Amino acid sequence: MTPATKLPIDQIVKLHELGQSLWLDNIRRELITSGELARLRDSGVTGVTSNPTIFEKAVSGSTDYDEALAQLVQQGLKPKEILWELMVADIQMAADVFRPVYNDTGGADGYVSIEVSPDVADSPERTIAMAEDLRQRCNRPNVMVKIPATKAGIPAIRDQIAKGHNINVTLIFSVDRYLEVVEAFISGLEELRRRGGDLDRVASVASFFVSRVDTKVDRLLQARIDSAHELKEKESLASLLGKAGIANSKVAYQHFQELHSGPRWESLAKAGARVQRCLWASTSVKDSRYADTMYVDELIGPNTINTVPNRTLEAFVDHGNVRRTVDKHLDSANRHLEELAKLGIDLDGVTSELEVEGVEAFEKSYESLTQVLGQAAHALQTGQPAGKTGSKGRL
Repeated sequence: MTPATKLPIDQIVKLHELGQSLWLDNIRRELITSGELARLRDSGVTGVTSNPTIFEKAVSGSTDYDEALAQLVQQGLKPKEILWELMVADIQMAADVFRPVYNDTGGADGYVSIEVSPDVADSPERTIAMAEDLRQRCNRPNVMVKIPATKAGIPAIRDQIAKGHNINVTLIFSVDRYLEVVEAFISGLEELRRRGGDLDRVASVASFFVSRVDTKVDRLLQARIDSAHELKEKESLASLLGKAGIANSKVAYQHFQELHSGPRWESLAKAGARVQRCLWASTSVKDSRYADTMYVDELIGPNTINTVPNRTLEAFVDHGNVRRTVDKHLDSANRHLEELAKLGIDLDGVTSELEVEGVEAFEKSYESLTQVLGQAAHALQTGQPAGKTGSKGRL
């Protein structure tokens, strides 16, 4: 995507008409300072998500941060302090880019997300403390703090919603965990109402991860295919490839519709509460056998968001198929999951592994980036060439 990118907006307009927002799953300073992010906003992109892995690639793979890094080193900051200073600055600038969207939609859209450190994922108290610190440091009404949907994260999510804070619940893989997330959201709103807070000022999304489910399930299926002797059995197994992620997400959306209706929800809605939108994350295709817009095309519908990396965004506006799909062919989706269960493929086990791996992957990126910044800071302090410290020969 070049600095002069202006996306064709027809596809995105159609998406908006069906009730889905499109957010960019990427952030780096040059994207903001070049005006590219503003151009994407003007094309219909209405928000940004980030995580430690995205930021690691941004910092270690570019020279965008060299000047800011030098200034922070001169101030005597430690590598972890530098990391958060850089991230918060990027989030603030991106939030300012999307502030017009936030204003124009009355706070319904235009959000930018920043994630708590993965090293607090096992502690509700530390997660709460960091979420509040990030909220105060970013100091923008259209910033969402991301909290992982771990067991320890659930009470922190409820706490933050009850305090009227905007929360992006991330790393949701299983339907059961999603149900816990929605309960934390709704009970948090009920507590906020008891405290006399303004429910209409709270925005939250539940980030349900899609392609990673297929990656792990497909690996299990492929092992069965390779060991099968009968052609019919091989074909039957192959028909399930690439189906689990979307089916799992569609079942979650069914629960979204059920849980955001009925007397309990209607009471909150009358007090101004907004629904906790489903956000489809991990929507870039990891297997070349599948259409590159599959995870966008098959999950379109009201009160949803799809957050996409640049390449998927370009593919979608070029040849994506825009139609309401998220609540269609539900019988097939449930049947696919039932067939996987009959094969002994434990989706609960798969999603539990993915949750652990997700936190570990972000922690690894966080540690790697801290190390890169430490090396770069040392190089600046000692007068050594900084170009030898970054993972791609920069910074």
